[in-house]
Amino acid sequence: MRSEVPLESDAGNRLLVGECGCGAVRYRVADAFLYASNCHCSRCRAATGSAFKPFAGIEQEKLEITDGLDALLVFGEEDLNDTRCAACGSLLFSVVRDGAYVHVAMGSLVDAPSIRPTKHIFVGSKAPWFEITDNLPQFEEHAT
Repeated sequence: MRSEVPLESDAGNRLLVGECGCGAVRYRVADAFLYASNCHCSRCRAATGSAFKPFAGIEQEKLEITDGLDALLVFGEEDLNDTRCAACGSLLFSVVRDGAYVHVAMGSLVDAPSIRPTKHIFVGSKAPWFEITDNLPQFEEHAT
């Protein structure tokens, strides 16, 4: 369900809508992501049940839960966690960097962001059964 008219924030940035698989939790986030990556670390693979987690990073204050605040399930601490829908289990975002940023799970976005992943990180611990077939740069661990 894509937004017909892009919403805009006070700063003039387009606002994107995201939601969980069952629709119990909805959020909006500024289309002002600072970076995006495909993470192959074991933690992201376990959190997604997939070969990697495509995510986009942004300051935490630029993401707002619009529906279902009481339906959130937080794994971890306030300043370092994975936030999911308690009803369906969908991974929505991860709070990182001492709580200052969120890594939005790009698969939870309803609207297409202007950013695309620019690299693969933690390929040193990628799933041995998965082959990276694109031409994005690959980093053994984190990349700045």
